Amino acid sequence: MNATGKAARARLVLVTGLAGSGKTTVANCLEDLGYFVADNLPLALLAQFLADPVAHAGGRERIAVVADLRCGAFDREGPRLWRGLDRRRLAPTMVFLESSNEALVRRYSESRRPHPLGAEVPVGTAVDREREMLADLRGMADVVLDTSDFSAHEMRSLVYREFGREAGHEPEMTVSVVSFGFKHGPPHGADLVFDVRFLANPHYVDELRERTGLEAPVIEYLAAQADFGELVRRLEEMVAFLLPRYRQENRSYVTLAIGCTGGRHRSVVVAERLAAGLRQRGWEVGVRHRELERRPA
Repeated sequence: MNATGKAARARLVLVTGLAGSGKTTVANCLEDLGYFVADNLPLALLAQFLADPVAHAGGRERIAVVADLRCGAFDREGPRLWRGLDRRRLAPTMVFLESSNEALVRRYSESRRPHPLGAEVPVGTAVDREREMLADLRGMADVVLDTSDFSAHEMRSLVYREFGREAGHEPEMTVSVVSFGFKHGPPHGADLVFDVRFLANPHYVDELRERTGLEAPVIEYLAAQADFGELVRRLEEMVAFLLPRYRQENRSYVTLAIGCTGGRHRSVVVAERLAAGLRQRGWEVGVRHRELERRPA
């Protein structure tokens, strides 16, 4: 019973979206938060489960269901099942996960697993078809997350932010700093993008070209430039001003993207310095260097 004397509605989270976008990671986080998790049920069993999820979960009142095209005809039946939920007894939230084609193709290449739509077509073609098939469900979702540039740690922090309070957790807003190269395109879903290409490029210094912004010679070269220290100071002050205001708006995460031409020198050094300054101000900050993670061509 709640404070009004009425029976509290059970919490139901449907985790769906594109294959390879991180649904298993989200499900594992929800399980850690005390949710009963049902994953990849055949469509007929999924329909039975959603008709009375509390009973099928042994009376648990926090339940998560992972469902996608593996269920069979989920693209057609999923919207009907969602609309048919008994909202007098359930408080449902649909979380839809997606990623860029580039990120999904890379993940499938690394895992060597076939796409659910089959190995007969290229992964990129299968992903495009999957987007079309799940478009109606995406439009019904309460939360849509683009996980293209999320690490597992960042996704875990996000899930704890969205769903942890009811389980007694009070996670902070996730702050991510991503370095990137403009020639490869900006990161998907970045909230703030900063261009640092005005700094002198170590790529044109023979002894620095093959090094990265994580190495001392490159760091020293950039730190010696007149504008470098002032740039980092002003960026840190501006971001430090903005972050509390994002948090007041109940933002779960903020992604700061720092870009240079190739994403291997200037943006890496600035991202590391910015993250270090924000940590000193008390923020928990994750750093990713997107282009340093790329496989050599």
